[in-house]
Amino acid sequence: MPFQPVSVDFLLSSPHHSRPFAADARFVADGRPKPVVVFVHGFKGFKDWGHFNVLAEWFARQGFVFVKLNLSHNGLVVGGTGDLEDLEAFGRNNFSLELDDIGVLLDALFAPGQTALPAAEMDLSDLALLGHSRGGGLVLLKTAEDPRVKAVVTWAAISDVNPGWPEPLMQQWQQQGVFHVENSRTGQQLPLYFQIVEDYHQNRLRLDIRHGLRRKLKGRPLLVLHGDQDETVPLARAHQLKEWQPAAELVVLPGVTHNFGGAHPWQQEQLPTEAQQAAEVTVEFLRRAFSIKN
Repeated sequence: MPFQPVSVDFLLSSPHHSRPFAADARFVADGRPKPVVVFVHGFKGFKDWGHFNVLAEWFARQGFVFVKLNLSHNGLVVGGTGDLEDLEAFGRNNFSLELDDIGVLLDALFAPGQTALPAAEMDLSDLALLGHSRGGGLVLLKTAEDPRVKAVVTWAAISDVNPGWPEPLMQQWQQQGVFHVENSRTGQQLPLYFQIVEDYHQNRLRLDIRHGLRRKLKGRPLLVLHGDQDETVPLARAHQLKEWQPAAELVVLPGVTHNFGGAHPWQQEQLPTEAQQAAEVTVEFLRRAFSIKN
């Protein structure tokens, strides 16, 4: 009987804030070092959203260690409901915090004994980041600043952390200090404090995806994957990323939407068909990037 994937849960703490945040890893415990894929969720997302656990199991069966984390200010609470509940933390989130959280996870993977992941199961010389939506933008930025990342994959990624806030909104937002966006899934009014704009202006170069792609990702494999029916992040964003880094592989999946067929909660044991397509393209890319034979 073939080995079955196992799951390891662990907590992370950051020197940049006081909020603990959770991560987990799926892998087949066969004692052989395997390439590591770190998955980063998007806006309003979390590591156990929808089909993400099924996705982790699938990657593990393909011979990877698949790690995912809750970004510290995504609204979840360690030991809480498992859904968005700390709206104050959500409102205090910003892109710099998220990049630092990914860095904390990477540091933990490279530090023996920090994650309860057996070192013998990981080949950290083959480390990839995979991000969805806003997480796609984050993994591009993190790859640009961390040479430990050897390959990067985006699913339906943003191409700019500044969505083009209109000036009337900016004026009202600055005056009131907060504006709210609706979580269409739950009906919650999610606060966004003006500090996210201030963080953006204070860290413009670090948060410049275009600069990172043009100057710092050369030579590292990049897959840009997008659905042509994406209703949230236009397909044009993928073409922008390809323009800024011509060596990137661009794959457009016909008929595929922003969440790759997923929804929360996800009750099935199989991946959505659209997510299965994306996962297969991603694994093929990573095997080529890491020179792994099937």
